[in-house]
Formats: sequence, C-alpha cells, structure tokens
Amino acid sequence: MNDTEFHKLADEVLMSIEEGIDESGADIEYETTGNVLTLEFENRSQIVINRQEPLHEIWVASKSGGYHFKYQDGEWHCTRSGAELVSLLKQECSLHAEEPVNW
Repeated sequence: MNDTEFHKLADEVLMSIEEGIDESGADIEYETTGNVLTLEFENRSQIVINRQEPLHEIWVASKSGGYHFKYQDGEWHCTRSGAELVSLLKQECSLHAEEPVNW
C-alpha cells in the first residue's frame, strides 16, 4: 500500500466512525485535528484515534490501553488481537459512555 491508498482508506474509516457516532445518538463529542480524531465522553474520558502514516497504521488509545490497526482483507485489524477496528471502537465507546453504544 502506498501513502495515497493509506490516506484514502484511513479517511473512509474515520468518516464512517464519525457518521456512526452521529447515528448512535450517544453523547459523544468528536473533533478532528490534523491526523487525530478525538472522541470525548460526558464523563470527560477520551478515546484518541490517529494515523501513523510511516507505518500505514491507525492507532487507538483509550482507558483500556493502546491498539495498532493494519489494513488487511478489506478491514482494519488489530496487530495483536486481530479485532476489527469499528467493532473494538463500539466496545470502547460503550465502556467510556457507561452505556451501550452501537451503530
């Protein structure tokens, strides 16, 4: 994958996360600054999602820990657990929001 492909795929998944949060109705604020998407919850906790262009990865930091995702087989998968990015984010959002978050 080249940098252009990485940016296109990363843009698509980050946009889908923003749209999903909007559709979920959950009280989650989000802001994109540069390569970083920050999700902020009512209890002031945060999930930080950023692009690591040199590695062609997306990194997620939350109170559960840090995760690195690589694009393979049409999805972003955690390099350690194999978990899919959006599925893991829904779980993390539910943990931070202290209520089920789904989209």
